[in-house]
Amino acid sequence: MNTTYILTFSCPDRLGLVHAVSGFLLERGGNIEEAAQYNDPDTGLFFMRVRFQCSQLTHSDLRAQLGFFAQPFGMQWSLHAMAQAMPTVLLVSKEGHCLNDLLFRWKSGLLPVDIRAIISNHRDFYQLAASYNVPFHHIPVTAATKAQAEARQFEIMEAEGAELVVLARYMQILSDDFCTKLAGRAINIHHSFLPSFKGAKPYYQAHDRGVKLIGATAHYVTADLDEGPIIEQDVARVDHSKTVEHLTTLGRDTESQVLARAVLWHSEHRVLVNGHRTVIFK
Repeated sequence: MNTTYILTFSCPDRLGLVHAVSGFLLERGGNIEEAAQYNDPDTGLFFMRVRFQCSQLTHSDLRAQLGFFAQPFGMQWSLHAMAQAMPTVLLVSKEGHCLNDLLFRWKSGLLPVDIRAIISNHRDFYQLAASYNVPFHHIPVTAATKAQAEARQFEIMEAEGAELVVLARYMQILSDDFCTKLAGRAINIHHSFLPSFKGAKPYYQAHDRGVKLIGATAHYVTADLDEGPIIEQDVARVDHSKTVEHLTTLGRDTESQVLARAVLWHSEHRVLVNGHRTVIFK
């Protein structure tokens, strides 16, 4: 039986990389269905994403042989079976627009994820979680209990086998240690006013300044607050006639759409981290 896989990798650029990869797959009965590559002239790194079918080897055998193949090229690589939805855990606080949007897209078959748990520092969305039959974990967070709360959150993520963690408007700053544990698999969403309008009620601050653009940024979580590699951004134009309520509503819609695209691309293994930036094969 044919299994469809996605192979992604990055490595120092050199002659013959595409030929070497296609030859490796051909020798093992792999049929390439889609391929995309990018050579970054600034870093000298080569990035590639290949979707292929293979029936001659098991997943574990293919991984083992890829490990030997990749070593001389200095490749950082990953291999995933397309049929396996990505195990995902969502974090949320008291604003539920992104949470609700992701849950709906997931149940509608629009996101190749498997949402296994919702974690929140408030109880507001336990009924929403129940309506989707997703376990809801209420873990309050205070300055005194932050370390214990994060330890419990990580315990849940590990128990659920989470390959993706989405901060769907989770309004707590993660510790440096927690960010390190979640490196490369945690996505955050925030309004794109930063660093201009920090703190509470950013849309009130933006309205007061008469902004003409509002937007949202989805990025990987790092210890540098809101400065991780950017996956997706979008903006919407506004004018003097828009109230704070208009800005807030439009901003929430933009945040939901941007986060959904970031989750989709990550779960389809289209995003490769390139230092402080990303390469995205759409």
